[in-house]
Amino acid sequence: MDYLVGSVLTGAGATALIDMWAVARKRLLGIPALDYGLVGRWLVHLARGRFRHARIAASPPVRGERPIGWMAHYLIGVVFAAALLAIWGLDWMRQPTLAPALTVGLASAAAPFFLMQPGMGAGIAASRTPRPNAARAQTLITHALFGLGLYISAGAANLFLGG
Repeated sequence: MDYLVGSVLTGAGATALIDMWAVARKRLLGIPALDYGLVGRWLVHLARGRFRHARIAASPPVRGERPIGWMAHYLIGVVFAAALLAIWGLDWMRQPTLAPALTVGLASAAAPFFLMQPGMGAGIAASRTPRPNAARAQTLITHALFGLGLYISAGAANLFLGG
């Protein structure tokens, strides 16, 4: 039970941190946040057998795409937290260290680089975007912050679980 609760608390907390970063980034730097409605659209089309889109924004909208995208966003965060706990164990959550969390956070950037961005029409590692290096840097920064969030949230989850 500690594994499941720890995964949910750690993953949701880390995901919330990157969502706060997205809000701050928009306000401070004018960089728009990812539209999770488009993620939901891509996932629904994926479930219907279509992986790649020339531009996901130009693909037909689907019912419920925004809540689907947001739920998937948090579920993915929980899955990466579960992977962290599966590899480093509950002992890591009881005494979290930064290196494993950052390792998982940065490794999680492979998902957008090699799955989501190509599938949504942005190319491998945002190669088809107007500013690919800027997009790559934002992805890596966000996922490093996700790793930091895993570390911080694991400590909070440990307190919640009575550690």
